[in-house]
Amino acid sequence: MEKAKNIASRLKKITDARPKLSQSLLLRSTALIIILIVAFGVRMLPVRWGYYLSEFDPYYQYRQAKYIVQHGLLGKNGWISWHDYLSWYPWGNEIRRHSYPGLPVTAAALYLILNALGVPLTYGPTLDPLLSDPVYIFCVIFPVMMGTLTCFAIYFLGRDLGGESVGLFASLFLALDASYIGRTSLGFFDDETVGIFSMLVFILFFLRSIDRKRSLRSALFYAVAAGSFLGYLSASWGASRYPIVMVALFAFVLIIARRYSPRLLLSYGITFLLVVTTALIVPYLGTRFLFLTEMLPVYGVFLLLVLAEVNRQIDDPAKKIVFISALVALAAAGFAVLWWKGYIVGIEAKFLSVLNPFARRSAPIIESVAEHRPSAWGTFYYNFGVGLFFLPVGLFFATVTATNPCIFMVIYGLTSIFFASSMIRLNLIMSPVVSLLWALALVRLMKPFILFLREAPQTAKRRARFRGAVSKEIAAGIVILMFLLLNLTYVIGTDFLAPPTMRTGPRVYTQAYTPTTIAAAGMNVRPSDTVRDWLNALIWMRENLPPSPERPGMPGTVVASWWDYGYWITTIANRSSLADNGTWNWTQIKQIGLMFMSNEAEAIKILKKYGVTHVVVFVTFNTRGSLIMAGGDEGKWQWMAKIPGLNDREFGNYTLGVDWVDTNKNGQPDQSDTFLDNSKGQNTTIFKLMNYGREMVLRGYSNIKLQYFEKAYFSEKVGSGGNAVAPGTSYIALVCVYKVNYPSEQ
Repeated sequence: MEKAKNIASRLKKITDARPKLSQSLLLRSTALIIILIVAFGVRMLPVRWGYYLSEFDPYYQYRQAKYIVQHGLLGKNGWISWHDYLSWYPWGNEIRRHSYPGLPVTAAALYLILNALGVPLTYGPTLDPLLSDPVYIFCVIFPVMMGTLTCFAIYFLGRDLGGESVGLFASLFLALDASYIGRTSLGFFDDETVGIFSMLVFILFFLRSIDRKRSLRSALFYAVAAGSFLGYLSASWGASRYPIVMVALFAFVLIIARRYSPRLLLSYGITFLLVVTTALIVPYLGTRFLFLTEMLPVYGVFLLLVLAEVNRQIDDPAKKIVFISALVALAAAGFAVLWWKGYIVGIEAKFLSVLNPFARRSAPIIESVAEHRPSAWGTFYYNFGVGLFFLPVGLFFATVTATNPCIFMVIYGLTSIFFASSMIRLNLIMSPVVSLLWALALVRLMKPFILFLREAPQTAKRRARFRGAVSKEIAAGIVILMFLLLNLTYVIGTDFLAPPTMRTGPRVYTQAYTPTTIAAAGMNVRPSDTVRDWLNALIWMRENLPPSPERPGMPGTVVASWWDYGYWITTIANRSSLADNGTWNWTQIKQIGLMFMSNEAEAIKILKKYGVTHVVVFVTFNTRGSLIMAGGDEGKWQWMAKIPGLNDREFGNYTLGVDWVDTNKNGQPDQSDTFLDNSKGQNTTIFKLMNYGREMVLRGYSNIKLQYFEKAYFSEKVGSGGNAVAPGTSYIALVCVYKVNYPSEQ
């Protein structure tokens, strides 16, 4: 009996020792877990069409991660020494000088850890060569993991900004943000996956490091953490320049607002010391990073912080003037010498095009990328829904509150609006701050009414006026209205006023429930099943074409295509390509464009110069044979002309090979107008290669006679006609691989 009592006493001590969870903590934790499950689930929706990497750049990132797993990061055979001759043949690609190591190193390290722990990463029996690679399997799921983790990180940032409710709503809004889903869904293994996460964690730690309520030890810890994450961000993503300049602007605003503190100088100095140190050990950045024009504001603000500290420490006005003058003169002299010697590096073209959208007109290769084009205001509404209307309200509340986190969010919000309007791709950077300010606005607007609904019947006299103006019914109606507005974005869809035939439903659904690019065969449509044209063509090239040369001048397969498909050719087909989505060798891309827009006699000379053995083109059309501009080269030929400096209208002012005469003078093409053949356009190599394949598949024969090219592989059977349509569509995606036959005199 005594023994039983002792056991019961011990059990009671154990139960008493367990952590006690309050009801509110339990509810918050449950809500956050549900949000994270939703975030993970919506990003997994593309698996319906297959387990593949999406877009183009992720294949390059995967190749790097795979190489690091196999050969390591450093050493003679490591990533640091890798000269890849499969890309940009014949020159090759010195990987470390054109690539950020952050993402592939992270993925490789995590994969090796999981592998050491015995975590299985297998897909099962498959004919696709990449799906048998566990590194590939991990890279496909990695963006989903990082997207979910970022939704967890923004919860803490939102909590610091406006409390638990703001954190939860911010996490929910980011979990369902269309722009962010597009960059963290299944297969989108690119820099943004770690970029947004690192940026938010950096902001969180930096703001905590300058919080005067925290101890000095805590401030030092957060400053080091902030610097580490910003350094990692710099080693992972070119857009790191944005938070770097933004934090300099934030510190400048604090100085102007007379909110300087020694802790700000300490945190700022530690943060950028770690950033600079990181840059020096990353080959792609190196010492050049220190002299970027974008870094000048960082140095300027640091000087102002030092001057502010001098002003605080020195009481003697004469000494103060001498010391400050000496510092300013020294800094000015140093800058003048660097400028005179030419060390200051100008802003790169792609970043300059964000600051000045008109600069893109002089760089057609930048303008040719759809996501580099400016955003219309309608695009913001389409992406953010009613959150766009809550954004200015959130900015107002943040400005009125004017704490350090709120000031930072005001700067973040205003600058992100400018950059996102300049380039549609940068909606991604705007997504976190919209989520945060939307959450702040929603909570601040609803809080008085929710408190009013929760009050007991007897209220203090100071509440009497409010109660007289607003009844509980009205308060409940306003709260319900807020959630109805959320339904417009997440249930009904932002296009609810559009005609029924044009509605696509909630943006979060259409963005998430979309196949990966290669699973849709590169088409901008949503088929009912996987479209294997590109997959089959690339696998055929991998298995049937001779290996590519290990070094320039050696025999082997070299493939020419438009640069969009370069990463697919090198990664999946494992064959050398002339250009890829890195687009760092503009001269070679111009030559490829010139080759496609030339006649066969001129094109063969360019191909001979690079030792090309095969040419790949991609064309989309319907069962009637009409080109449909669904992602094939029929929609890219204008850039093949513009990038080498040709006038695309000389090849057809309606489409390639066709001129339009506005007979009825109404300013738009219709059936009563005149359409004429354009012989120059129809004589181009790209026109012949696309239309030869199209006619062969539809009719089984072609009126086009190829002089130096012959069919090596078509992704659809010759003469298959309507049977070749992609599942669930009326479109045909056709990948054509042609063998190059050089004339003997060449």
